[in-house]
Formats: sequence, C-alpha cells, structure tokens
Amino acid sequence: MNSTQATKQPLVSIVTPSYNQAPYLEQTIQSVLEQDYPRIEYIVIDGGSTDNSVEIIKKYADRLTYWISEKDSGQAEAINKGFAHASGEILGWLNSDDYYLLNTVSVAVRCFEQNPDAVMVYGDMFAVDGNGQTINILRYKQLSLEDLLCFQIIGQSSVFFRRSAFEKTGMLETNFHFMLDHHLWIRLAQQGRILHIPQIWSAARYHPQAKNRAKAAEFGREAFRVLDWAKKQPGLAEAVSGVKRRAHASVHRYDARYLLDGEQSLSALGAWLRALFIHPPTALAKLNIFISAILNLTGLSRLRNAILRRRQRKFSGDR
Repeated sequence: MNSTQATKQPLVSIVTPSYNQAPYLEQTIQSVLEQDYPRIEYIVIDGGSTDNSVEIIKKYADRLTYWISEKDSGQAEAINKGFAHASGEILGWLNSDDYYLLNTVSVAVRCFEQNPDAVMVYGDMFAVDGNGQTINILRYKQLSLEDLLCFQIIGQSSVFFRRSAFEKTGMLETNFHFMLDHHLWIRLAQQGRILHIPQIWSAARYHPQAKNRAKAAEFGREAFRVLDWAKKQPGLAEAVSGVKRRAHASVHRYDARYLLDGEQSLSALGAWLRALFIHPPTALAKLNIFISAILNLTGLSRLRNAILRRRQRKFSGDR
C-alpha cells in the first residue's frame, strides 16, 4: 500500500488507561504498535503509577501520539482524557492488562467500511490468566439494544466505535467504575446498529489484581444502577418495559456471576435463585452459576477447580 492510499484510510484512535500495571503494560503497548493498520494514533493515560509503568511508557514515547502520567478519579476519567486528545474517525480503548491480536484494527476498519450503518463493531475474545494462558474463549452473538438492557455483556477490548456516534452519546460517565463500558454500549446502540464479527480480536486478562477479580462484587451493584438509569431515560424506558422480567432477572444473574468470582458463593446462590423466580429461562441459561455455588458451599470446590483446570488445558491446546 502506498502513502496516498494509506492517507485515504480512516484514522483510528486507541486509548490505554493505566495504573500500576507494569507487569502487563508493555505487552499491551506492543500489541497496538505492532498492528498492520497504517493509520493509528495511540494515546496512553497513566493515573500516576508508583511502579515502573512510566519507564515503560517512556520507552515507546516516540511512537505515541500523546501520553501523560497524573492522578485521576479512575478509569472513565482517564479514557475521557485520552479521547479529548484523539482525532480519529474510529475509536477504541485497550486496558493496560489486555492486548490485541494481530490484524485486529485493520479487520475492524474493514467492517466499518463494509457496513456504513454500523456505529459499533465487536469481535470475540480470549480470556487469559496472569501468565497469558487461555482459560476461556468468549464467543458473543449479534446483540440488540434489548439484549444489552438484559446484561448480555461484550468484552470491551474487542470493541470499536465511530467517533460521530460517540460524540452524540457524550463521554463516559465518571460515576461508573465497573459498568462504564456497558453503559456506553447501551447509549451507542441508541444511535444505530451494533455489529458482531465472529472473530477473536483481543485477549482480556483475569488475574488477582484485576478489578474483575479484586472487586468482583462491585460489578453487580453497578449493574443495578445501570438498570435504574435506563428505566428513567427517554427511549430506553420503553425498551426496558418490553423485556421487564428478563431484564430484572438478568441483572440478578449478572450479580450472581460476579459474586461467585468474588468467592461469595452463598450470596451468588441467592442472586441466582432470585433470577430463577423472576424469569426462569434467564437463570437456567447460566445453570453453571448455580452448580458452581453449590459445589463451593458443599465443600466440593476441588471438583469445580478440576473442571476449570481441564478446560484451561483444552483451550491452551486448541490455541
């Protein structure tokens, strides 16, 4: 591709918010800089890390469009700060313990070009542990606004969206720290079509220091806040009303899943049973939450762990 052809392609802006993630940050940065797409501006916003994150960022400073290290109020503020310095037509953010697979950005751009009505595209995702070993493959499906209101979750690291739609929704809400991405997806879905691409685009890391493990119980609390917010929004209230029982069961099921991750098995079981009472098909679609909670509560967690290890070996072998 010559330089004239490259400049005709849309500019893609990627923001990485980071705070004390030095063990993983370099892989994240490299996964962006090694993309084959020729027009990427990359912005790193560090929240005043006290480890050697800044030294890692400085190592790549000449290849970054912008970077800064200063205290902030959390991930949403950092991402907003990054997007304020971005000028791309297509946007995305990549957390500092996640990484893109090769060719992800070029494939995402091509999807936008082939689907001009799409405001957001999303692929599938590896879940990896702290050592980078695959523990799961998260394969999504084509979702609607109603599905998002029923807490069908999309892996954030495999999402890209148009700047024009983002500008209409406004920045990320800084009072959300755990559901900030899902809250944004709902608002983007109000602007136009969101499109699933059945390809694995990224890997999200699950490790003891990650907030999806360290503060797992907080995810459910924010999910209830998202649902309460949606019920009061023009255009969303009607959509929630149309799937009322499913939406309310889904938020309890979502709560159960994260309570289980947070090793609160009894509370997880209670949340799952509430989902079952409200809308049985929603709860039964994730029967594994119920089974895992029961195994933990009856002292059979070794069996559950053995199953998880066997699955991890399978994924590592397939990859």
